[in-house]
Amino acid sequence: MSKILLNQIHMKKYIVILFLLFMSISFGQRKYAANRYFKEFAYVKSAELYEAIYKKGDSSQAVLSRLGDAYYLNSNTEKAAYWYKKLFHLYEKEKIAAAFYFKYAQSLKSNGNYKDSDKWLLKLEQFKSNDSRLESLLLKRDYLEAYTENSNTYFNLHNLSINTKFSDYGVYMMADKVLFSSSRSKGDLKENKLYSWNKQPFFDIYEAKEVITKTAGAIDYADFTNVTSQGCINTDYHDASAVVTKDGKTMYFTSDNYDGKKLRTDKNNTAHLKIYSAEFVDNEWTNIKDLSFNSNVYSTGQPALSKDETVLYFVSDMPGGFGGTDLYKTTIFANNQFSKPVNLGAEINTEGKEMFPYVSAENILYFSSNGHIGLGGLDVFESKVLEKGYQLPMNLGAPINSMKNDFSFILNKEKEIGYFSSNREGGKGDDDIYSFVIDTVSTKEAAVHIKCGGLLAGTVVNEVSQKVLAGANVQLIDSTGKVIDSRIADLQGMFSFGNVACNLNYTVVVQKDDYVSDRAHFLIQDIKKVPMTSLTFRLIPLIIDDQIVINTIEFDSNSSMIREDAEYELEKVVSVLKANTDLIIKITSHTDAKGRRAYNLWLSDRRAKATKDYLISRGIPAYRIKSAIGYGENRLLNECGNANLKKCTEEQHQLNRRSYFYIVRGK
Repeated sequence: MSKILLNQIHMKKYIVILFLLFMSISFGQRKYAANRYFKEFAYVKSAELYEAIYKKGDSSQAVLSRLGDAYYLNSNTEKAAYWYKKLFHLYEKEKIAAAFYFKYAQSLKSNGNYKDSDKWLLKLEQFKSNDSRLESLLLKRDYLEAYTENSNTYFNLHNLSINTKFSDYGVYMMADKVLFSSSRSKGDLKENKLYSWNKQPFFDIYEAKEVITKTAGAIDYADFTNVTSQGCINTDYHDASAVVTKDGKTMYFTSDNYDGKKLRTDKNNTAHLKIYSAEFVDNEWTNIKDLSFNSNVYSTGQPALSKDETVLYFVSDMPGGFGGTDLYKTTIFANNQFSKPVNLGAEINTEGKEMFPYVSAENILYFSSNGHIGLGGLDVFESKVLEKGYQLPMNLGAPINSMKNDFSFILNKEKEIGYFSSNREGGKGDDDIYSFVIDTVSTKEAAVHIKCGGLLAGTVVNEVSQKVLAGANVQLIDSTGKVIDSRIADLQGMFSFGNVACNLNYTVVVQKDDYVSDRAHFLIQDIKKVPMTSLTFRLIPLIIDDQIVINTIEFDSNSSMIREDAEYELEKVVSVLKANTDLIIKITSHTDAKGRRAYNLWLSDRRAKATKDYLISRGIPAYRIKSAIGYGENRLLNECGNANLKKCTEEQHQLNRRSYFYIVRGK
């Protein structure tokens, strides 16, 4: 073999090694940016980057699982199922976390594929973890058929005339009156903004007259009229979920941790929900008191009274529970004193969320949960209260439960009517109240999802101009990272979410093309715990005058390689260029005055061209980047030239290490 041929072989090996090294670095950098966007709940952007990595040949378990999650958490269950399917196809024989089996099963169910969903959920058996969701499926393999059999038990569902475009939920029945919760506006929305410095409607407690319509003696439906606000109870913040004792003298309700002057928060600046009591004296509610088992570090809410009114049931995320929120009970003593709360136990509570308890005159506990097998959304369950414990919860089935969220169930068999709340299709607002008629002959004793209800609202503004910003996409994300709901900010830059699930950590993410996204974290735990006054989101524009403005692109010393943190910033430029296909830019790169002038000029030029190459690698056509030029130290922003090198601080030198992205055509 000739020496020339040997050299060629060695050169080819060297080139292959360099190529593989480059690909490894490229994947690593792209994965860094994808992971960072994912952690910031920017699921669309992270999915885009993960898919780019996948197309480059990286079909690792990490990439496929994150792709599935990026779509699952953004409620795109079709694409989530697509990527989870690839994940299990390649790696099922290896170790895959149990959570992915559940998420794949849930994605399939949301797509209407119940058979395959059950198949994948059953695979949780291999983990031998006693998962209650698996146990529920094993006990009720025919749940889909069984849960659609109750259509003759509850009928004549009626969307109440008093429902609004906001959230209306949570009825409590009295003699001929009812209490319910609503985030309805108090007059014109613009007038509402004048009444409160946060310019948003809060949840309030309302009273209404119950009207039952009959035909030939048979009940057609129930509705409300004469709606009035419970002004003595309602505060500047959220107030909801009220119940009243039979003698009409005591009310229990949920409210923000508010002392009449300001919200009280924990060390993380989080305000929690509390249950309060009030006394009816001289025809008004007064003597409002904070219950003894409340806490400043976790939430309690959604009170319900036992049949004999000696026990108070409620929802909490206090430490030591089974899941996100659990049902608890406490014995009521004299002088507004209560026993230590007791968790209702594993019969009722699951790894998921249990909420909205209600105990009927027949001593049946009704509640909502997402930890028991259901029809795909939040379902209502019932469980007979026994001397010791509770019967196995049973799903109420259709038509009370649907593919959407169904919760806050209450009924009165003597009146033969009841109410529940739902965000199902065909409603008037975020959540609506529905009445139903009971078939007392065929009513069965029966006990997986829920929402607590409340309004989370805010305003989006341009951080630079301080003007309201319309059209921003606002996402409500739960503690697992899943997108629960989304809104588009209106012409006044405002948005609102109704019926947010109780007792959970949430994140609100606000995004808009050509702006840096903003986010805020809350321990919402009942939507009402969130002080809407804090929900002002300030988006920093990426396009200012004739530039795309991002944070400084930094390079390692004497290097022009695009670093991971630089890639994250450059993705903002990529997003702007993809959203504005008419834009053409030029790139300039600059250095400080350290080192030789000629070297700085050469290095900055390499960095400018490396920046251009990165944008092209991300799908930006080369013609849209008119030029990429380095100017070295020729355009310093301060007096830190060669004569003052030692006098300037590192921060002053850093100001000169920068890149600009000028818009030369378009927009």
